[in-house]
Amino acid sequence: MTDSAPRRVRVRAPELIGKGGWLNTGGKQYSLADLRGRILVLDFWTFCCVNCLHVLDELRALEQKHRDTLVVIGVHSPKFVHEAEHEAVADAVERYGVEHPVLDDPELATWKQYAVRAWPTLVVVDPEGYVVAQHAGEGHVHAIERLVTELEAEHAAKGTLRRGDGPYVAPQPEPTDLRFPGKAVVLPSGNLLVSDTTRHQLVELAADGETVVRRIGQGSRGSTDSTWVRSRFSEPQGLALLPDGSVVVADTVSHCVRRFDPESGRTTTLAGTGFPWMRGDDTSGPAREVNLSSPWDVAWWQGKLWIAMAGIHQLWTYDPAEGTVGVAAGTANEGLVDGPAAEAWFAQPSGLAATPDRLWVADSETSALRWLDRDGVVHTAVGTGLFDFGHRDGPAGQALLQHPLGVTALPDGSVAVSDTYNHALRRYDPATDEVTTLATDLKEPSGAVLVGDDIVVVESARHRLTRLRLPPEAAEAGAVAHRTQCAPIEVAPGRLRLDVTFRVPAGQKLDTRYGPSTRLLVSATPPELLLAGEGEGEGEGEGADTDTDLSRTLELNPAVPEGVLHVSVMAASCDDDSSVEYPACHVHRQDWDVPLLLTESGADRLPLVPAGLDA
Repeated sequence: MTDSAPRRVRVRAPELIGKGGWLNTGGKQYSLADLRGRILVLDFWTFCCVNCLHVLDELRALEQKHRDTLVVIGVHSPKFVHEAEHEAVADAVERYGVEHPVLDDPELATWKQYAVRAWPTLVVVDPEGYVVAQHAGEGHVHAIERLVTELEAEHAAKGTLRRGDGPYVAPQPEPTDLRFPGKAVVLPSGNLLVSDTTRHQLVELAADGETVVRRIGQGSRGSTDSTWVRSRFSEPQGLALLPDGSVVVADTVSHCVRRFDPESGRTTTLAGTGFPWMRGDDTSGPAREVNLSSPWDVAWWQGKLWIAMAGIHQLWTYDPAEGTVGVAAGTANEGLVDGPAAEAWFAQPSGLAATPDRLWVADSETSALRWLDRDGVVHTAVGTGLFDFGHRDGPAGQALLQHPLGVTALPDGSVAVSDTYNHALRRYDPATDEVTTLATDLKEPSGAVLVGDDIVVVESARHRLTRLRLPPEAAEAGAVAHRTQCAPIEVAPGRLRLDVTFRVPAGQKLDTRYGPSTRLLVSATPPELLLAGEGEGEGEGEGADTDTDLSRTLELNPAVPEGVLHVSVMAASCDDDSSVEYPACHVHRQDWDVPLLLTESGADRLPLVPAGLDA
């Protein structure tokens, strides 16, 4: 199916509605009419989503370059119950350095009006209030920048472009010693080292967990190897003590793994190039020559450094003897699938803890506790998938967590889970296969470390460390279960037409040199949901140089009332410039996990848009 409409389709943009109101505007509430004359990029995001955090970083340069014509509006659209709390959204806006207005939309009103299907999604609105482009996923800023430049020229000529300062108003900084700390580790001296994430530093605290001994890093975003005064980090998270007494740092937003020597005070880079891993990049090789993607935690296990690569849903390892990195577990597909490491699926692994026979993993987006055994097989202790979560104790098969970010091995063989969005510290005991609650009223705990008979919890949203006695009395916690805030899409059982629209960015053309330029992969959870249409193949539609619809007819099982449809699209394009002998080529990929509810009155067509507009 080829788009025969004019070169740029325009659709009137729906109003911006959010019950939570606006952040980063000095208290002013905005409508689309207030922003008329400016080019808008609406960033539909939620703060649990690492791909959304990638897009925040991608947008920074675009916002700066076009600051007098472009306004980026974050539309916060929650997945988890905790993310619908206004205070939590305000914290996240500060935590991740969001420097544009944010509309808090806890009921997904604007999400639904714009028919958004995935986090993140970017929508471009022209100065006259019309939607002119939509892009799902990350890696689209280059195409958007080109469109913004075209819109500037077009609307300047028409007299419909308004230049000037944008509506962003910076919030006042809070005077705390720590600001949204991520993880902590005990140094050989007995002091504590904490990743002070939002301030881009490491902070050494005395053994009391409160007294600041020194700050490591300048406190500005960057990736500079130097002394403890001159080094720079970018939203550091995980920390791990190496056998030689040095500390490895998961420097998340610089996409690097760093090493800090407490004795000399120097920081060096062990792995990563400073650029994020993209589809088609190397997955192994010399550590300083391979791109990484949002490393969130690190742990020393079986003679190697293990890395929770949250950005691409995998576990990697760094081999200090060889100076190499490589994928150790996970396919880069997002979900919960156990089995051999090379076939397993993770979803933003964000916490690691090593015991002699297991590497424990806090798999945040599936609200799961996973583990890897010494034979390289992945298992799930707690958790069922991407869309079910809550706070429920009891047998592990029935227990629920909500977006845990940390896991800590305890002396008796059990593990403590920093159950971040439940504001709790939970415990899983492999001997009994039971989950209990150790403590509540911990504001967004993101990690914990053992100190003698105590466990010191990183209370990220209270900007402090909190010391608890082990073993504490388990707190009483009522059983609570939730499904994602993203309502399932109602579809009819039987034949369902899946239409995926991909428009090649301006200045590029589809790359057909080595065969079909597009691929479509479809699967489901549970597998019984799909009677036909599963698997990989090219789209059925006819593609032009710039427009491709990947379409497939699925057969949904009427005996399965609900499930999740997993859709993955890949497309290859190259820069379309005949004067360049070797044009740059690009691989585009977007994954969707779409919850479906089968009803007789449901739709018989499901449109998904990685780039373009659904006609």
